Amino acid sequence: MTDKLAWIDEELNTLKETGFYNTIPTMDSAQGPEVIINGKQVLNFCANNYLGLANHPRLVQAAIDAMKQYGVGPSAVRSIAGTMSLHVELEKRMAKFKRVEDAITFQSGFSANGATIPALVGKEDAIFSDELNHASIIDGSRLSGAKIHRFKHADVEDFERVVKEAQGTYRRGLMITDGVFSMDGDLAPLDKLVEVSKKYNLMTMVDDAHGEGVVGEGGRGIVDHFKLHGQVDAEVGTFSKAFGVVGGVVAGNAKIIEWLRQRGRPFLFSSAVTVPDVAACLASVDLLEESTELVDRLWSNARFFQEGIRKLGFDTGLTQTPITPVMLGDVQLAREFSRKLFDEGIFAISLGFPTVPMGMARIRVMISAAHSQEHLEQALGAFERVGKQLGKGA
Repeated sequence: MTDKLAWIDEELNTLKETGFYNTIPTMDSAQGPEVIINGKQVLNFCANNYLGLANHPRLVQAAIDAMKQYGVGPSAVRSIAGTMSLHVELEKRMAKFKRVEDAITFQSGFSANGATIPALVGKEDAIFSDELNHASIIDGSRLSGAKIHRFKHADVEDFERVVKEAQGTYRRGLMITDGVFSMDGDLAPLDKLVEVSKKYNLMTMVDDAHGEGVVGEGGRGIVDHFKLHGQVDAEVGTFSKAFGVVGGVVAGNAKIIEWLRQRGRPFLFSSAVTVPDVAACLASVDLLEESTELVDRLWSNARFFQEGIRKLGFDTGLTQTPITPVMLGDVQLAREFSRKLFDEGIFAISLGFPTVPMGMARIRVMISAAHSQEHLEQALGAFERVGKQLGKGA
């Protein structure tokens, strides 16, 4: 009898032979600007820890204090016996922070997209989606059963063309875009997308996972950046990046939030977010509301590094944010570049297909407010040396 799983071996071998096999590094320290990976201390330029909050003492203490009062896990879904006063407080605070009517939290940003899209549209409806939207948007859209119409990346004219062509074929329409695109670091033209959506009476949704804590006043996100308060129906976000914890949130129109409490499947059928996570998220909101210092430092670090890497002759693509892609093209080259950076004490992972399009491999450098100028200079020096070895850069 043949091995029914032999096909997996074949697929894995193909990934290894073509350079697409993903070797997962293991961290032996707290998340921060300096970490221990596979037993070696290196500077960390991989994490989405934009504000350095993942190991912030106030978040750690808030989690400890909450566990002493509430325990660890809610042991129930939110709709039965899992909603604690901490959950309610976080949702109220996020609504206030995002300057919207209401908010609801989920187990992750991925779950938030999976809850929201199928709750808003179904088989008789249409989704208009940027072609580079995150995998969670793609999966949520497929789950909904709605007809998916893709438009060219950040192309408002193509968006309107696609909407026009679909007129009369659907009951409800939903425009969805990432706010900050995580692979390239560019911003969606949200103001123009909303303008077209109003013209055709479409619901609007933005995934602001990489915008919250980064863009807008004090890190309030892309809707705040474009001053579109009240004009975007649903803002999906995550607490796992700039907020330094884990979990998802949907903020926006009160009707949508109430509907998600009734029909958001991850809310109804998966256990509530744990006590320490919720408490730590609240501590993050406190820090963001108290001062813009961390957000300002993040952008200062980003400007310094990006100016330096461009002077070295590297292409940083479309970025408009602290996400800094160093474009290399060939996936094998990108992997070798990443390995040599690690030897130099710099942890910066290469990204290739299918994470990014074929032929668009890169090193994605993630800047944090926790990086010192010395860290940034050390990284620039390593890029210069490795670039010379591999024939890239100036």
